[in-house]
Order: sequence, then C-alpha cells, then structure tokens
Amino acid sequence: MSRSRTERLVNLVICLLSTRRFLTAAQIAATVPGYEHDADDPRDHEAFQRKFERDKAELRELGVPLETGTASVFDTEPGYRIAHREYALPDIPLEPDEAAAVGIAARLWQHAGLAAAASSGLAKLRAAGIDVDPQATLGMEPVVTVDPAFAPFTAAARDRRAVTFDYRVPDEDQPSTRRLQPWGVVCWRARWYVVGHDLDRAATRCFRLSRVVGTVRVTGRPGGYRPPEGVDLISHVARWSGPVERTGRATVLVRPGRGAGLRRWAHEVTSGPDGDRLVLPYADPEGLAGTLVGYGPDVRVIDPPEVREAVIQRLKEITTRHDVVASGVTG
Repeated sequence: MSRSRTERLVNLVICLLSTRRFLTAAQIAATVPGYEHDADDPRDHEAFQRKFERDKAELRELGVPLETGTASVFDTEPGYRIAHREYALPDIPLEPDEAAAVGIAARLWQHAGLAAAASSGLAKLRAAGIDVDPQATLGMEPVVTVDPAFAPFTAAARDRRAVTFDYRVPDEDQPSTRRLQPWGVVCWRARWYVVGHDLDRAATRCFRLSRVVGTVRVTGRPGGYRPPEGVDLISHVARWSGPVERTGRATVLVRPGRGAGLRRWAHEVTSGPDGDRLVLPYADPEGLAGTLVGYGPDVRVIDPPEVREAVIQRLKEITTRHDVVASGVTG
C-alpha cells in the first residue's frame, strides 16, 4: 500500500472515530485529506467515488466496523461512521517493557507527519458544525523527543550510506571520530542506539545516540553497502549494553486508578489520601524519567532528587520541541 493511501485511510479512520453522527461522502470529501476533488466535474467526482469505495472495502477487510446509516429520517443520503464499541480493544495486560515498546512505536508514528493532517481534518469538522469527541484524538500530537542524531542516522540506514560522526564515551574527555555503515536505529531501555559496521574496526558496533557530538556527516554514496540478512539489531545492543541492574529505588505518587503499568512494576504500593505511593526499581534516572513522563500529570516523583531532575529535564525538552513545531506552523 502506498504511503499516500495509508495516510488517507488513517485520516478517514480518525475522522469517523471523532464524530458520533453519520457523515456523508460529501462531508468526508471536504474533511479528509486525500479526497479533494471537483464535485461539479463528472469525471473527477466519479474518480472520487471509486477511490472512496475502494477505501471502504479496505477498511472493512482490515476489520474496521464501518457502519452505514442516516442521522435522521429526513436525510436522503446515507452516511458513515465507526462503531466505537466494536472498534475499541479490550483491556490488554502488558508488561512494562511491552507497554514502553507500544508507546514508542505509536508516538514515533505520530512524529512522522500524520498529526498535522489529522488535526486539520478535525478542525474542518468543527467548522462544519459537527460535534467531535475530543477523547478520541488523545495522543495525536507528537510528544516523543528523540536525539538530534536520530533523523540523520535513520536516513543514512534507509539509503545505505556511510556516515562519519564524533562520539564521546564516559572514560574519555575528548570525542573520537567514527566511520559507520548504519544498519538501523533501535530503542533499548529508553535510549536510542544505532547499529552498524564500524569501518575503522572492521566489526559490528553499537553507538548510543545521546553520546554523538555535533552533526552526523554523510560520506558514502546511496546503496553503498548491504546489511547482513536477518540481522537482529536489538540483540546486538543487548549484548553490548550488558544486563540491567536495577539497584535504584524511586518513590512516585500516582493518582487513584491510574498508572496500571507502573503498578505492575512496583515493589511496594501504599494507598494514601493524595494517591498511591509506588516504589519503583530503576537502573538509571534518565531511563526511568523517559517512562514516567509518558504518564503525564497522573504521576509525580517524590524522590530521589536525581529522578525528579531527570523528569524535569525531559519535560523541558518536550516543551522546547513543541515550541519549535508551533513556531514552524505559525511561521
């Protein structure tokens, strides 16, 4: 499936989930990016109808419960909506690492450029006087921050181009220059890593993106190398980073009924008038902070100070990124 069609189907699902009334094909065409056409041009309108019929069939084939009906007995044209109860997933118990993986994947998808089109479609719905469910769109705004080296490394891995970058390790004061054929970028224990073939050492190496200094410079031609077949990037990072020793203990205050993932992870849970105090094991404050900020205002760090400061720093980074995105949109 092409990217344009994928985006159109995603936007269609978001549109139909965000309203409780049936939307006609004309309303959908005026709302969902990808359906723009001249309704007065018979050939253009016919092309839209064929496209819309294919998309409806695709959604139903994917298991999306697409309903057809009318908002009132006076409507002459049928409309469409998605049945919320049939579309919603039942409660799925996830371990903390599984929940983190799902959250990262979803937020990276949001970060990839679909959020703006979805928000634009919802704005058009409201302008047309159609009620939308604000809860249905929670999480559509990008909230995940990634290291500056994330984009150039992923682009180089996609295009199979060698790169050069400066890298600092904890035991050395000055960064060293490294040359790498990147195979891919993965997240492991709340940190991002690039895995590839180190040209200077003639071996597979992993590099933590947060330790990259300055810019990543592309030096090779497109398609200049081929990664090993079936390479498991996570396994390389896991062997390189070694086992986790969660010797630290953090106390957080969680609102009643919230933070189910943290509760399964906690060693102790104590109920109180202001919420539940959870004692969480952790290996490093930055990694724990990356997990805690995903719970938003439902979780507050009591101690230790290093975890609290790490959470504050992560929130500042998110705020800065939001300001940059907002200035780009308004500018």
